[in-house]
Formats: sequence, structure tokens, C-alpha cells
Amino acid sequence: MSSGKITLAVIWIALAAVLFYLADSALNPNKLHLLGEDRTVVLQRGLDGHYRAEALINGIKVNVMVDTGATGVAISQQVADRLNLQSRTAVRTQTANGESIGYMTRLDSIRIGGVEARDVSAMIAPGLGGDVLLGMSFLGRMDVRLYQGSMTIRQVEH
Repeated sequence: MSSGKITLAVIWIALAAVLFYLADSALNPNKLHLLGEDRTVVLQRGLDGHYRAEALINGIKVNVMVDTGATGVAISQQVADRLNLQSRTAVRTQTANGESIGYMTRLDSIRIGGVEARDVSAMIAPGLGGDVLLGMSFLGRMDVRLYQGSMTIRQVEH
């Protein structure tokens, strides 16, 4: 292969990497290292209209979609396996996509930036696309405010 073709291939690979980085930053602007350690965290809405973030569940980094309309925390089977979560009880649930079966579990901790909740109820949802849906079993312990494309989550002392 000639040096010109190698140079062209390197340029295309670099361009693809930059485009991937820009697309990922637009869809998920809330990276863990940018959220800080304050007891108040501000999430920016992604281009798709959702609030996505990197979070720590039981100390392991996962991608979450924050949803104030969701009753609880729902975890895909893939993430549950990665977190080594155990199912306790099978329950029938009603979702936007219809009826399904989920498996109740407890999480030691969920942390976004410096905002943390311990001993959080969650459900392993085998049919869940994506990683984790972060609902009110976490958010209900916080002061959550939505304003002009930002979601502010503040740790509430009990």
C-alpha cells in the first residue's frame, strides 16, 4: 500500500472518530467527569429531548436516562449481569409498551455527580432497550427542577 493511501486512510479514521465524539457529546452531554462532586448536579437535555447521564451504580459506571415520569429504576438484563445483580421476586408490570415481567432487586447506591442515594429499589427489565431508566425511586429522594433545557437535581438532607 502506498504512503498516500495510508495517509488518506488515517485521515478518514480520524474524521470518523471526531464525528463519533461530537455525536456522542450532543446526545449525552452529561459525562461523569464533567458533573463534579457538588451535592447539586445540573444535567443538560440532549438533542433527542432526553436527559441522559453517566452515573455510578454500586460503584460501576453506567449510562442512564433520567425520567421523572418513571415510577422506579429499571435496569436492562445486560447491565444487571454486569453489576452482578440478583433477582428477588418476579413481578408483572405495565409499561408504555404493554405488560411485561420484571425482577425486583435493591441497589447499594446510585450516584450522579455528588448526588447519591443508598438502598434504592430497582427492577431488572429483561426487555428494556438501552441501559438504565432512572425514575422516581431515586429522584423522589431529591429536589428535582426542570427549566429551559436543564434538569437540576439537588441532594436533600433527611
